[in-house]
Amino acid sequence: MLKIQVNNIALDYEDHGKGNVLLLLHGLGSTKKDWDAQVPFFSKTHRVITVDLRGHGASTKPQDAYGVELMTEDVKQLLDQLNIKKATLVGFSMGGAIAFEMAATHPEYLENLVIVNSGPDFNNMGKIGEDLLDKRTTFLETKGLEALAKEISFNMFPEDHQIDLRNEFETRCKNNDYNAYYKSFVTLMDWGLGDKIKDISARTLVVASDMDYTPIVFKEAYVNRMQNATLAVIKNSRHGVVLDQPDAFNLELQNFLKQ
Repeated sequence: MLKIQVNNIALDYEDHGKGNVLLLLHGLGSTKKDWDAQVPFFSKTHRVITVDLRGHGASTKPQDAYGVELMTEDVKQLLDQLNIKKATLVGFSMGGAIAFEMAATHPEYLENLVIVNSGPDFNNMGKIGEDLLDKRTTFLETKGLEALAKEISFNMFPEDHQIDLRNEFETRCKNNDYNAYYKSFVTLMDWGLGDKIKDISARTLVVASDMDYTPIVFKEAYVNRMQNATLAVIKNSRHGVVLDQPDAFNLELQNFLKQ
């Protein structure tokens, strides 16, 4: 594990391989271990950087400083500190929001953009978003983080053969600092790109699972608003596609990078 000082915090990151840079951004309440099935595969051909975002894993957990914009600035400063001029940003779930924000505010850093089971407007998802915000905050406040970790993990990995994935993700999730998780979540649900999505010109791959929380038509709608985006759907997969269908995901990303 490596530490780097950015934006008044310390980020914990790993750096593997050589070549064009892939920067992999994990989901809410998780860590860089979301990418354990991608690092060995892609580090054969690329320089692969994974990072614990602020409030997560072994990175600093501020009391109040959270939000997609702050996390995006962290990522920009990380790239600056490592003297990386261009990278393909791959963002899963909350990491997708950060990748979107980076593409909108600092497009000069992007070689490509890859969005995985995420969206550009967490603050404008209609009833799905309203229910998620209400139910998860109520669940957290009444039952606690450990119970929430168990529920989220089961919903992501409900199959009998996924027990190891379920247990590993549950452990990562319940090990979160409560305040850091709560503030990361509520600030995420307050974030959105709005019309700025139309200005993103980076070549973009959007990866959707057929059994994700949000339907495929949700992803199709924003892909159609973008200048240079394509959609890939991975079957027999839920929200955590990088974990539950790593071979299929890796193939889609590899093909996109080769084009």
